[in-house]
Amino acid sequence: MSQRVKKCIIIDDEPAAHYVLAKYIEQSPSLELVFQGYNGLEAMDYLKDNKVDLMFLDIDMPEISGIEMLQKLDNPPRTILTTAYSEFALESYEYGVLDYLLKPIYHPRFVKAIDRFLELEATHLQTEAIVEEVTDTIYVKVDSDTIPIEVNSILYAQSYGNYVKIFTVKKNYLATITTNDLEKMLPSSHFMRAHKSYIVALDKVDEVMKDHVVIKRNPIPIGITYRRELAEKLKHLIKN
Repeated sequence: MSQRVKKCIIIDDEPAAHYVLAKYIEQSPSLELVFQGYNGLEAMDYLKDNKVDLMFLDIDMPEISGIEMLQKLDNPPRTILTTAYSEFALESYEYGVLDYLLKPIYHPRFVKAIDRFLELEATHLQTEAIVEEVTDTIYVKVDSDTIPIEVNSILYAQSYGNYVKIFTVKKNYLATITTNDLEKMLPSSHFMRAHKSYIVALDKVDEVMKDHVVIKRNPIPIGITYRRELAEKLKHLIKN
């Protein structure tokens, strides 16, 4: 399965870091550099209206740090952190970063990080292809068992740290899975993120309010970055 060229951005307050990373990206046929920003606020503005696959993000920047930026983004792209300070490594992985590159960044280490990124992307493409073929049932790990859940029975799902609580018409399941991975298992035509911590079944939405939707009398918040797409998908679903 061939992969399209991945769009990436660089966010760093050091021009020298931009020079090195841009040069490495130019040498990578799988990557396309689409934006360069020098602080987190620039990046957040860009990401509001543009979807990217990969972000090279510095940690120590003025106004807002890389970690603070990740905290504020509802649905950040895959992220490789770039910094001269190794003490931030452990904290950074709490935010689901893909890799951590210490400055000065050497090309072999950069290539290793990109190979890992592309491998993950290929795995997710394969998962999506399987989901398109079989959408009636998903399998998730609950306690020590792997159980089937009928897709059309799912109402919504909520993130609980390293778990996701899946609410269905009959019962609820606390599954050992990330929200990102669950989202990829579900057909995008009928499910989407309403918030960084919630996935909703579009055809199960009973009411749409300004800042939340209602499913079976349960209010589910809508993140500002998902509001427009959610409204469009619900409108399309109603028309059909």
